Amino acid sequence: MTGSGPAEREPKAPADWLAWMSRLPSEGGPPGAEWVRDVDRLTRESAEAWDLAVVGEPMTGWTAVVHPVVRRSQLGDPAAEALVLKVGWPHVEAAQEHLALRAWGGSGAVRLVAADPSHGALLLERLDSRRDLMPVDIDEACAVVGGLYRELHVPAPPTIRTVAAYLDPYLTKLRQRTDLPRRVITRVTGLARDLLADAGPPLLLHADLHYENVLAADRAPWLVIDPKPLAGHPGYELHPLLRNRIDEMGTGAAMRWSVRRRLEVTCEAAGLDEEVARLWCIVRCGVEILWAAVDGDDVELSKNLTLMKALEE
Repeated sequence: MTGSGPAEREPKAPADWLAWMSRLPSEGGPPGAEWVRDVDRLTRESAEAWDLAVVGEPMTGWTAVVHPVVRRSQLGDPAAEALVLKVGWPHVEAAQEHLALRAWGGSGAVRLVAADPSHGALLLERLDSRRDLMPVDIDEACAVVGGLYRELHVPAPPTIRTVAAYLDPYLTKLRQRTDLPRRVITRVTGLARDLLADAGPPLLLHADLHYENVLAADRAPWLVIDPKPLAGHPGYELHPLLRNRIDEMGTGAAMRWSVRRRLEVTCEAAGLDEEVARLWCIVRCGVEILWAAVDGDDVELSKNLTLMKALEE
């Protein structure tokens, strides 16, 4: 039966999101102001190449616009395969997303149908964007992520950038800062050196697996989206679970308990060494502290100094 499905729409990225994107400087590709002039064209060209019809309102993340689509041959068919067309701003962290999704093959992650890196375009299965882990009880949410780690942490493809290569410039910049506590710099850079020296065989990491990057699905309860893939030790993964929903941790002793509880639940579900994961989280706090200092963001600086203190005590 056909004729009762959604009608085709012209792909248009939201104006307010385009205005925000236009302020971004170049990160290995065009600056945001240049890219936003092309994004709707790139979307149309990708839709035409893959014979797609846009059938719903666009959704946006930090640096990508996502359109609900179906194959044009199935337009109007209520049983049409539900897909999304994601077109992202070219930058370093997103450059290898398609490689990670291809390596996972839909195990624990959204299924990649097709990719066109020249357009920054990915054709993906459609998940339930209305349901993520943000409102889920924190213990349950951490257990879900830990279970997903077990599926995602496969041997890394040789082309995936390593954690060591990613961290090296940030650690160099951190050593050069004179406006941050010396004990923080010494601790983070020393830990990174020791952990990288004993990292073991590199596994494929999502590297940005927080509660909003896990969506409900039909073929599995939960699947991850939006990887910023790296190859390295799985302990590197856990910091986003602490950085996000941090307001639920309280302060002082309550925060210290909450930090350890999240690590405990996640590591138990994932089969990871909790102590090694704690140390990796300290290293990632150091990178966040550097970013906050460079941006002059006192709120993020204070947040990550506080989180690092809770991890140390």
